[in-house]
Amino acid sequence: MFDLSLVWDWLEFAVRWLHVIAGIAWIGSSFYFIALDLGLTRSRPLPEGVLGEEWQVHGGGFYHIQKYMVAPDHMPDHLTWFKWEAYWTFISGLILLALVYWLGADLFLVDYDKIQWAPWQAIAISAGSLTIGWICYDLLCRSPLGRRPTVLMLILFAIIVAMAWGYTQVFTGRAALLHLGAFTGTIMVANVFLVIMPNQRIVVADLKAGRQPDPKYGTIAKLRSTHNNYLTLPVIFLMLSNHYPLAFASPYNWLIASLVFLMGVTIRHFFNSMHARKGRLWWTWAATAALFAAIVALSLWPTRDMAAPEAEAALPAPLARVVASAGFGEVQEIVESRCAMCHTAEPLWPGLGQAPKGVQLDSAPTVARHARQIYRQAGLTHAMPPGNVMMMPPEERARIVEWYRALEALAGQM
Repeated sequence: MFDLSLVWDWLEFAVRWLHVIAGIAWIGSSFYFIALDLGLTRSRPLPEGVLGEEWQVHGGGFYHIQKYMVAPDHMPDHLTWFKWEAYWTFISGLILLALVYWLGADLFLVDYDKIQWAPWQAIAISAGSLTIGWICYDLLCRSPLGRRPTVLMLILFAIIVAMAWGYTQVFTGRAALLHLGAFTGTIMVANVFLVIMPNQRIVVADLKAGRQPDPKYGTIAKLRSTHNNYLTLPVIFLMLSNHYPLAFASPYNWLIASLVFLMGVTIRHFFNSMHARKGRLWWTWAATAALFAAIVALSLWPTRDMAAPEAEAALPAPLARVVASAGFGEVQEIVESRCAMCHTAEPLWPGLGQAPKGVQLDSAPTVARHARQIYRQAGLTHAMPPGNVMMMPPEERARIVEWYRALEALAGQM
């Protein structure tokens, strides 16, 4: 039987693969050029207009690189532009965001314990926040604060902290940290697309016309490039965070994410100083370790009264329909007997401190919320339980598949 759900999973996989490949290419070129720029030397007389040079060895050969303060005196015959790495990172990331969090808003984006948004409302907040974030950041950079980079970075950090807290108030923990990464990544890509590349095109146009390019365009691009350099590592952490509930499922997840941005600064500061031949600032390692220790402590800190509430709130309509569906009770029994040993608030399996990926399957609402994941991982495939450690028989997997497909057919008729 043709199953669109499996095709959808492969589509997500393909886009995620593209996103990782493009991200590696972008981050690699970004780190390389920052290190190259910081490592330029003037150990001998250089041609007019050359800021510095660098000799490098790689792949069995030597490279002699020179950087001009503004631009050479004529347009080179061949000029390589570095832009598509950034563009495809953003394009693939936006597609992945849409596939996972927008089209799956009722499962991965909306947190019904916080605010019961309609999916379209949550999607509007998701998309709108990325756009508004760039606008606010760009206005700050174009203001007089653009000439005070340290103050600007502090204000930017304050905005990031505010966004981290705001996202956790409206979205699931996984979605909140992922969106903070997307918020930051959007700023980084927009820096390339809307500032750095246009400024470079102006310089190229001046060269072709025989005019002397204005150095201000390079100065502006350098500021945005420096911001991207310091923001890269936190974005990678946030993109990986959805695999670790200790990060995204903590009530302090917004503070954890904020501290990660400080770690990104300390780590990059060490390497930037080293590449600039200003010494190895070992204190940054101690600062990074202290920040990481604080993150670990926050993730383990007792935070809430685990006693059951006096009155259980009514289930949101989407989950209520799943719980009321024919055969749900039987599937819930299967899941609770085969999966809930690990997927519960206090896992019984040795070595597990929290439910894998924060997914709990020990009640009707939680089973209903993760119906599609159960169908894919325990019904269509044998991914769960891992290695079939709980000895789930084929007939139980078949029952899960039968129930979910009937549920989908019913939803299609509504």
